[in-house]
Order: sequence, then C-alpha cells, then structure tokens
Amino acid sequence: MLGYTSSVIDHAFLFSPEHPNFGEKMTSQEAFEWQCHPKAEGLLLNILEKSCQANPFIATFQQDLHKHTSTRLFDWLDHLVVGYSEHLEKELEQTGFIADIATPSYRVFHHPGAQLPRVVVKDHDEPIVAIAVSVESIADFLMVRGISGWIEGAPLSGYRRCCISTENSVSLWVIERRATLTMEPTYPEDGYLERYLEAMEKWQSRPRVMDDEKEAMEMTLMLAQEIIATVGVDLAAWIVLDCERRYWQMRNTAGQLQKNRQDRLGMGWANHDHHTFRSSRKHFMQLVRLFEMLGFHCRERYYAGKDAGWGAQIMENPQCRLVLFLDVDLAAYELEIDFAHHPIEPELEQLGTIGLWCELHGDSILNAGMHHLEAQFLFEELTHDFAGMGVGMMAPFSSFSYLKQAFTAGEIWHVDPAKVQKLVEKEYINQEQAEKFLHYGAVGSHLENLQRREGYKGFNKKNVSLIIKKTDPRTMPTSLGA
Repeated sequence: MLGYTSSVIDHAFLFSPEHPNFGEKMTSQEAFEWQCHPKAEGLLLNILEKSCQANPFIATFQQDLHKHTSTRLFDWLDHLVVGYSEHLEKELEQTGFIADIATPSYRVFHHPGAQLPRVVVKDHDEPIVAIAVSVESIADFLMVRGISGWIEGAPLSGYRRCCISTENSVSLWVIERRATLTMEPTYPEDGYLERYLEAMEKWQSRPRVMDDEKEAMEMTLMLAQEIIATVGVDLAAWIVLDCERRYWQMRNTAGQLQKNRQDRLGMGWANHDHHTFRSSRKHFMQLVRLFEMLGFHCRERYYAGKDAGWGAQIMENPQCRLVLFLDVDLAAYELEIDFAHHPIEPELEQLGTIGLWCELHGDSILNAGMHHLEAQFLFEELTHDFAGMGVGMMAPFSSFSYLKQAFTAGEIWHVDPAKVQKLVEKEYINQEQAEKFLHYGAVGSHLENLQRREGYKGFNKKNVSLIIKKTDPRTMPTSLGA
C-alpha cells in the first residue's frame, strides 16, 4: 500500500491502445470513441479471484456485496497491489496499461482507455499483496461489522486506509479517497477540517430557489469560486458533488433504499459512475463554466440525432474520478457546434424533454437537483431485488455484453401551479397536459442501474434518445410516487 503523486491524464489523446494513432494529439470527438478491453479486465479479475482463494474473508465479503447490495466486489476496487514479475509487467503493457508513476520501491499502472482499477506493482516478487476497496467512510465500515482497526490518515482528508484482513499474505484494505490519486495516507495542515466542513456547509445552504434564476446562477458561480479559494479546485469539486448526491437522494426513494442497503455494509456511494444534470438552454453555458472552474474538462459530446431535440456534454475530473452528463435541449442546426461554449438562443419554439423538465422543476444545479445518479450494479440482480421492494424498473435502454442501463421508475414530484400556468400561456403545453401535471405531478428523478464490463468507459449513443423521450413528463404514467 505505497503511495504516488497525482497525474492528470490528457483526455485529448486517443484512448484505445489498439488504435493506429494511439497517443497522438487529437482535438475532435474521435478522441472519445471508447473501446472494450476484455483482456485488461480479465487480467485484474484473475488477480481478484486468486485473492479470494487465498483470503476467505475477501471471498465472504464478495458474497455479501452480491447478496445484500446487488453489486460485485470488482466494481468497488480502487486499486490492486501486486509483486513484480516480468510476465505480469508484460501482460499489463500488452493489455494497455501504462506506468505513469515510479518511486524507489514500486510503480503505478493505469489504463488510459478503460474504466478499471489501478495496479501498484511493488519491486519484490510476492505474487499478490493486497486489494483496496473504496468506501465513503472507513469508520462506518468498521462500525457495521463490530470490528476495530487503525485508520491511517486524518479525518476527511484526501486519502485514508485501514487493513481489515490479512490471510496467506493477502490483505484487504478499505480506503477513503477525496480528490487525490495519492496512495499514501494524508495529514493536512492545521485548519483543514474546519475549511472542509465550512465549504460543505456553504454549498448545502446556498440559495437554490430565487425569483431571479440568473442571479441564482451568478451566486452559484461566485460561491464555487469562494470554495475553490478556500480548499482548492479538486477538493471543491469533490465537496460539490458530495452535496449534490445528498440533495438528489433526499428526493429519490429508490436512491434512499439502495443507499440504505449499501450503508448496511458500510460502503456508501463509492460505486457511483456518473452524475446527470439537466439544464435549461439559458443557463447551460454557465453550468459548463461552473464545472470547468471545478477542474472538469469536456470529454465527448452527445449528438442524439437531428430529430431527438437534445444533446449532452460529458465532463470529467480525472483527479477526483468524477464524471458528469449534462443534458440540454438542442435544435438540429446546433448539433455540429460546441454547444458547451458557443452561445445558443435562450429558448426554442418548442420545449423538448429536458427543457420541459427544467420549466416544471427548475434546473438541476438549482432547485431540482440531479435528474439521476448512475452507479454500478449487477444489472439483473438489482432489477430482481428492487422488484421485491416494490421499486419498478423501466425497460433497459442499453443491453450489451459490455454495457447495460435502465432507469428506476420515475419519482413523481408535485409542481408549482404558477409554473404550469406559465407553460400554458406560452403554449408549450395544452390544457389537458396542464391538468395532468396539476393533479398527478410530473416525473422528477431516477436512480440508474448500470453494469459495465470489459473496462468500457463510454455510453450508449444510439438508444439513449429513446429513454430520454420515455422520461418526458408529457408521456410518463399519471401516478404519484412514494
């Protein structure tokens, strides 16, 4: 469990090692044609399997996650620690891993084209040393199991760890990670904890509902800048997304149920995959700017097709391992522009799914909160287990061997009659639709059931438009959620 300093990946590079121009600088969306890497994943799965065979505690832990949270242990891994062998190093390099950090006693390998754990290769020749599992709180993990342990690293600091079990020279570590890629326990200077908690409190208590939305957005950006000045860019990003998950969860029953399942094993939301925010057209550039301030860069753009009526900008902060999906209504003629930075008209003649959702509930970054949180699960198992708890699942919109996706049934929110009346006056909705919204409410948020395999890091461009249309408040079932 040795450490390394951070290294920011340049995502303007081609990511697939199989690509003939791998490593060449790119400026187009070609840089984000993500590939599957089954051999790379298989190499790590083999190491994990050997760890389970050597250490029964790890094997039992894997079974508990499967049974009680509908997740697989592999998707919680932060990194694996292994001993050096010439054969292993060749396998890592042949499957696309690269060594980006070197120290006197170890090197760290990561796969720039895949969503896979990192591999710490120590200089000695022990075949397997440890697996490290991400949790939101090590103390919670210990408490729910009734065990004690030595937690290295200061509370709420960038990197903390605790050894849970060692058998046959194979250890299980649980780790907390906040906005850093280091492997060494962190002990910040005096005043860090106070600044951290103050920043979190400021973001949680910021004004989300104001008569002047423009002023609310401006205040949001100013507050973000203030927090950045206090705790730094990446930690500010971590705090903001932590708060946004909490806000979303308060308004989503499926999220509350699943979080409770994961908390009962002390895991928290450390299996989150990406966070989806919906934005009105008039605030979209400010939303992108907010996250650029927080250290996110624009990854691939989603053009859902000229008739889809919407698009999305994917953003990532590699230092925090945080990914965003930012949705907005788009006209066909806007699909070829950089709509994240190019000014677009505040309104279209017709409201699409995203625009109507924002008109009914507010922008995600303001009053509404995120449209959905997507976390990694065992797809069929979560669907089955949720059914037993009375939580329905919408039809899958991705059903590939390497990517499966489906929304939980939408959480229905009540809507402000004044907003409904405004939509009628602008002829964005008819009177029948207005009565439906006033009587039944409108679909608000979801939890997304996602399963990744083969290290696939991308999303389903083809069918995502279908599910967007199915989440349109005008077409959703007329029944209130829990």
